[in-house]
Amino acid sequence: MEEGLIKAHELSTGDFIISASITVVLMLFSAFFAGSETAMTGASRARMHQLEKDGEPRAKAVNWLLKNREQMVGTMLLGNTFVNIAASALVTSVLLTIFGSAGIAAATIVTTALVLIFCEVLPKTYAIANSDGTALWLGRAVKIAVTLFSPVVQAVAWIVALILKAMGVKSRGLVEDEEEAAEAAHEELRGAIDLHHIHGAVGTSDRNMLGGILDLKDLEVADVMIHRKNMVMIDGDLPPEEVLDRVLSQQHTRLPIYKGDTDNIIGVLHAKDLLRALSRNQGNIKAVNVTALAAKPWFIPDATPLGDQLRAFLQRRTHFALVVDEYGALQGLITLEDILEEIVGDIRDEHDLPVSGIRPQPDGTTNVDGWVTIRDLNHLMNWNLPDEEATTIAGLVIHEAQAIPDIGQVFSFHGFKFEILRRQRNQITALRVSPQ
Repeated sequence: MEEGLIKAHELSTGDFIISASITVVLMLFSAFFAGSETAMTGASRARMHQLEKDGEPRAKAVNWLLKNREQMVGTMLLGNTFVNIAASALVTSVLLTIFGSAGIAAATIVTTALVLIFCEVLPKTYAIANSDGTALWLGRAVKIAVTLFSPVVQAVAWIVALILKAMGVKSRGLVEDEEEAAEAAHEELRGAIDLHHIHGAVGTSDRNMLGGILDLKDLEVADVMIHRKNMVMIDGDLPPEEVLDRVLSQQHTRLPIYKGDTDNIIGVLHAKDLLRALSRNQGNIKAVNVTALAAKPWFIPDATPLGDQLRAFLQRRTHFALVVDEYGALQGLITLEDILEEIVGDIRDEHDLPVSGIRPQPDGTTNVDGWVTIRDLNHLMNWNLPDEEATTIAGLVIHEAQAIPDIGQVFSFHGFKFEILRRQRNQITALRVSPQ
């Protein structure tokens, strides 16, 4: 009798050890699935792409998983759910045998603690802290799991799609997904640049340069063009000697030529062409036909996206275009340098005049000429004034005030105070701006 009890006790101990071992194995699989999902979703796609280009075979598996993200996440959820339920059932069975009906409460507490600590928090915390390394380490194993469980995951996805269809929920179209993916990629890059700038890894000038590249798709020619009021043009009816004097007095090498009305642009004169003609005529400027030297003007719509215009400049191998509105009226001009300045900041050479229009004051305020663009002001002062509704700082004040302000009026919006210093007719020529 006593010997039978001892054998029964030994058998129970053996079953307990087997059950405990299986539970540990299941928890290890649970930790694998949970950590893998966190590592794969947190891995840097840019770094993995570069590692694959450099010949890293493990990165190739990670990139395959990132391209098949839905299948990967589905497999991780399926595996994690299965092993967690299996471990819970096994622990409950063992504790019920030991403690009877009280084992249910004990199993709930023990299973919750074990799964939470060792199968969720611990592996996910490690994977978050070492996402790239963990992804490379587990990538091949996860790819094998995804391949094995693919039929089950696809079946689950098919069932879910049927349920959603019955509920009247439609999946999004491919075009919308592609547009959202492109927008998400730009926002991810912009966020990464700002984050590194906050932590000091990227300087202000570099941040502005990288941000300028990303902003090209959101800008139009009208946002950066030189307005017609600030254009330097030549009257085609002037005598050649006066044209020469005017060309030599300007820092620009390309000047539009008009006849009669400034809207009637007949060509664009390049200073080098004028000097070559002057040389051919042994310095006799009166023998030079200025209008014949002018190149055919290139007119572009003011709504042209800035990125498209940059590509057009490169394709046509020209640096100068005249901007017109939808009615064909001249609005201004734009050069390749204007677009490049949106990326790298102000470009000046030995012939440019040092006029910025932005003058910081000792009291912390800033005097700004009305023609200064909001983007230039934001870049120089590290501000964040909106430029969706207006291009210049004067235009922003008029837009917000819904009127043309008088000298001395003060407005507060967007976290800044704007005081009108000078006004010429209906144009604001100078303001004092200060953050509130």
